[in-house]
Amino acid sequence: MSAEPSYTVAGWREWVSLPGAGVPWVKAKLDTGARSSSIHAFDVEESERDGKPWVRFSIHPWQKSDADVVEVEAEVLDVRAVRSSSGQSEDRIVVPMEVTLMGRTITTEMTLSRRDEMGFRMLVGREGLRQGYVVDPGSSYLGGRPPVAMRRRNRGR
Repeated sequence: MSAEPSYTVAGWREWVSLPGAGVPWVKAKLDTGARSSSIHAFDVEESERDGKPWVRFSIHPWQKSDADVVEVEAEVLDVRAVRSSSGQSEDRIVVPMEVTLMGRTITTEMTLSRRDEMGFRMLVGREGLRQGYVVDPGSSYLGGRPPVAMRRRNRGR
């Protein structure tokens, strides 16, 4: 008899952290309709280290604010065509990123995208969620929320 699979139930939106980037709080949409995860990235600069492609980029962790810009450097895993929800295809850089969701840290492939006009600056897609999560579409923030001061910053106050 095999053991029952164990899953962590998360809401359709959750506060996550990016420990490798030093970002303690980012509001993310958990999107089972998206294959890959995505983060709002700007000032993207590609380079090479030891013969491998690398990228430096900046992120805004807060939804409606340009405050607290964080610079990130990562090895490029791939450049792949990604089709947006509007049906348009664009080539996106893919990097590995650590994401802490519901108290567990996973590494997932993250595409770099301009999401400043989107409702969420970060999406966690199926490839990340299949690492032991199920999404309850009727719930939000099952993993808790940051302190009120952090939530205010997220709203641009």
